[in-house]
Amino acid sequence: MESSSHTRKAAHPTPLTYVKIAANLGAITAFEVGIFYVEAIEDALIPIFIVLSAVKFVLVAMFYMHLKFDERLFSWLFGGGLLLATFVILSLMALFGALL
Repeated sequence: MESSSHTRKAAHPTPLTYVKIAANLGAITAFEVGIFYVEAIEDALIPIFIVLSAVKFVLVAMFYMHLKFDERLFSWLFGGGLLLATFVILSLMALFGALL
């Protein structure tokens, strides 16, 4: 059996919390779609999309995947995977000239 000292104690979110998270995810996605068509910020789109995608990843992983309530190791593994994937994508984009 797993000891309670290894798991984080927190109150489970209410259904209203999940609705709020979903609304935030929808708003972030709508914002992403909207800024894609703004030509004035064309040069800043990649960093903006990376940050917004990371925010959405964290919201989904922490609440819908319940990582907020599991051991910290799982959060570190998901966060490390996110950083590694971001580094690889940016490296490939730089290699093929997509960041110019």
